[in-house]
Amino acid sequence: MDCKLVVGVDYGSDSVRVLLTNAMTGEAISNGVCAYPRWADKRYCEPAIVQYRQHAQDYIEGVEVAMQAALFHAGEEAGQNIIGMAIDTTGSTPCPVNREGTPLCLLEEFKDNPNAMFHLWKDHTAVREAKEINDVFSSAEIDYTKYQGIYSSEWFWAKILHTIREDDDIRKAAWTWTEHCDWIAGLLVGNANPDTIAHCSCAAGHKALWHSEFEGLPSKECLGKLDSYLCDVAERYKMSPVPAGTCIGTITKAWAERLCINPETKIGAGSFDAHAGAVGAGVGPHTLVQIVGTSTVEMLVDYPEVLKGKDLKEYCGQAEDSIVPGYVGMEMSQPAFGDVYAWFKELLLWPIKQMEIPEGLLSRTQKGELLDYLSGWVLPALEEEAQNCIEEDVMALDWFNGRRYPKLNESVKAAVIRLTLGVKAPSIYCALVKGTVFGCKRVYHSLVNNGLRIDRIIATGGIAKKSPFIMQMMADALGVPIMVCKEEQMCAKGAAIYAAVASRVFTSVEEGQKVYCEKDGIDYSPDETKREMYETMYEDYLCLGEAVEMDLL
Repeated sequence: MDCKLVVGVDYGSDSVRVLLTNAMTGEAISNGVCAYPRWADKRYCEPAIVQYRQHAQDYIEGVEVAMQAALFHAGEEAGQNIIGMAIDTTGSTPCPVNREGTPLCLLEEFKDNPNAMFHLWKDHTAVREAKEINDVFSSAEIDYTKYQGIYSSEWFWAKILHTIREDDDIRKAAWTWTEHCDWIAGLLVGNANPDTIAHCSCAAGHKALWHSEFEGLPSKECLGKLDSYLCDVAERYKMSPVPAGTCIGTITKAWAERLCINPETKIGAGSFDAHAGAVGAGVGPHTLVQIVGTSTVEMLVDYPEVLKGKDLKEYCGQAEDSIVPGYVGMEMSQPAFGDVYAWFKELLLWPIKQMEIPEGLLSRTQKGELLDYLSGWVLPALEEEAQNCIEEDVMALDWFNGRRYPKLNESVKAAVIRLTLGVKAPSIYCALVKGTVFGCKRVYHSLVNNGLRIDRIIATGGIAKKSPFIMQMMADALGVPIMVCKEEQMCAKGAAIYAAVASRVFTSVEEGQKVYCEKDGIDYSPDETKREMYETMYEDYLCLGEAVEMDLL
């Protein structure tokens, strides 16, 4: 192989994936994947208290294994043809580091301390601290929540505050905290030093609340009301953020040898996985990208002048230069989507899983085979029957994991109403689908009603690819055409676009998207004859939500 290559490295929740891409054409050449070994063994996590931690060594070992797998499939010379690499990770996933920028979990005395590790995005141990932070930030001399809304327990400051309160050894040893996306990129260029490390715009703006209007992070006076240690972290946050696609340096000789790649490889600033996925899908002004899986993430970009003066903090998170440099990146989400259907499936399979099998009826092996079959059969079967249940009045609320946007409330619960003895499983499933779709519609409407223009939606993720029933209902209920991306590795592709910009194959992300992204198309067009029906149902959904939130049911 003699073509120039760029690499997108996608650090997900369970594994890291490496995608080798033809730098000029965007053609995928090969990929490799490695599951995090310690995470796979369920180490350092306590689901009962929603604690999810990952060891830095998983990230290091994972990228080496995944890169070797990708190079093996690409051919002997592929590594030396690599000219650029960029990384995306989950977020907010910060870690306490020492004065040199080394994660504490890589030090002998902290190697098995979960508090010394990366706090995965879905770690919710800091709910109490998030509430305190929100009270302080929103009532300060500047409303520091004005661009992100209610502060979440998943985010940077909340996780730091919780951990230093829980573990005094960490408080004493941690010089500061670094996001995963910044640390791994810094590691590759030999610059993880807190004084000079590159902070990506995505993490800085959306999670640490960096904004040019504030002249940086929230003030020391504000942070000091929570804990003086947070002032130290802010003081040690030396460098202003840089957008993804910015070249932050050349890979070190040591890492080039470890990964068996060209020692002249340029490294791009990090990004979040969802943001890279949006870029890989084709996000741009007036084009919303929706990642539809166990949860959803919706992303949109627009010009700063369009958003100036708009109060959107209840409806979306905004950050300068996030997602696509030069724009304000907006992100919204639903904390439960596919999770809702998975819950219902487990509910239906419970009797079979728990049953004691009479001797001679089924062997243990046969029971396992039956369960495997039913696990793959039940949702498609429900979906087929649910198409006849759309006009029924059973209604569901999608707040199984609380609500993020609009108007974050992590305490609200889901509900299903109007059940009778005549209601069957497909009707309940259909109500759950309507609830999740209307949750998406609520996010969409909150943007449109505040003057933002959305001409189309690009959907990606497992549900977008596998469920025509759900996606057609989405198009009908929102009244917007939807294109479904066929790419299986959207986040890694977006990271590869960032890498191509960092290595100067393209002058901008938009230029790279024109080459790398799938061509425009429409997979689901809204059925105008159903608009009135869905509007009536949506009003019903909103009334249900209001009743649940006010504890009227």
